Amino acid sequence: MNKKVLALLMVCLMAVSVGLTGCGGTQTAAPAEPAAAADEKILVGWMGSLTGDQAVWGQCELNTVKMLFEEINAKGGVLGKQLEVIGYDTKGDPQEAVNVAKRLTTQDKVCAILGPNASGNAIPIAPVLEEAKVPDIATVATNPKVTVLDGKVKPYNFRVCFIDPYQGAVAAGYAADVLKAKTAAVLYDVGDDYSQGLTQFFEEFFVKKGGTIVAKEGFKTGDVDFRPQLSKIKTANPEVIFMPYFFKEVALSSNQARELGIDAVLMGGDGWPSEQLISMAKNAVEGSYFVNHLDYEDPEVQDFKSRYKAKYSKDVELNGYLVHDAVLLFKDAVERAGEANGEKIAQALETSDIKGITGRIKISKDTHNPEGKDAAILKIVDGKYIFQQKYAAD
Repeated sequence: MNKKVLALLMVCLMAVSVGLTGCGGTQTAAPAEPAAAADEKILVGWMGSLTGDQAVWGQCELNTVKMLFEEINAKGGVLGKQLEVIGYDTKGDPQEAVNVAKRLTTQDKVCAILGPNASGNAIPIAPVLEEAKVPDIATVATNPKVTVLDGKVKPYNFRVCFIDPYQGAVAAGYAADVLKAKTAAVLYDVGDDYSQGLTQFFEEFFVKKGGTIVAKEGFKTGDVDFRPQLSKIKTANPEVIFMPYFFKEVALSSNQARELGIDAVLMGGDGWPSEQLISMAKNAVEGSYFVNHLDYEDPEVQDFKSRYKAKYSKDVELNGYLVHDAVLLFKDAVERAGEANGEKIAQALETSDIKGITGRIKISKDTHNPEGKDAAILKIVDGKYIFQQKYAAD
């Protein structure tokens, strides 16, 4: 080998050696590319049902968050950074909700979580949030225990919806004051926090209004035959039957009630509204009433409805409206906090006061609930949800 070739070989070996060892002598594969990820993005978690009976709500929520984040990012983001949502399926299961909360806070390092919509999933994640110091803004989780337990507010749990005592009282008050009902029966899910909460406060308020609960029957999540309970209710002959559970079971039980010849007025809460309710039980629920978070024909919501339908070619579900306002609440809190830090965002949330499409959301520091939100009473007419009036329980 001549000297020129040897010299050239030595130069090549030295170049390779520098590329492998770098200045510090530690072996690396190649110089790292500039990190665009973490520092330039604000990571936000979302959790909800993407499978199971309530998947239609969860899918709508996640779609809404993605759409709103795209819109916000197109306008420059928040604090000069882009928003990114990381969403996981809770399957509607409380333990899975805990697992998801742990994953979002410890592995994904999100600064806040949006959702879940179900009280049974929102209640058990509190210890995870507190350990990680990451706030959660629940959407349609209405049980009081979501934010307050034994008189003590949970520091990292918030919500944008009104709560079960108010919702149950509104339904009872409307039944007594407007429908002039003197007797009522209740059919409820004995294993669901949401259903139990509405049942308790409907009973208390209806009796307070001078009414009588003539029958109270329970079922378990997953049941499809409600005829034994409905037969007992039929014997009691109530003017109103309160059904505080979700649209699939509402459809099944309503159909069976009508098949048994029950002609009582059916009433429910915010677990009712869904396209699936109408497709499964349009005739059975005709003329029924339910408590809701908004009037779907309110001018305030039309722009959002149009944008959602244009993007996804389908109508927005109830959950979309609530998570819309959860995003607004989060964005406002981050901007006032001045950084995407979970603890500081939680502190900012305690003094939130924004105008959402579902109404004014003024968070109480003592309850972490939006105090004073109006409830809307809707009636099902020809398969459509027709706004009746705003009703406040007193």
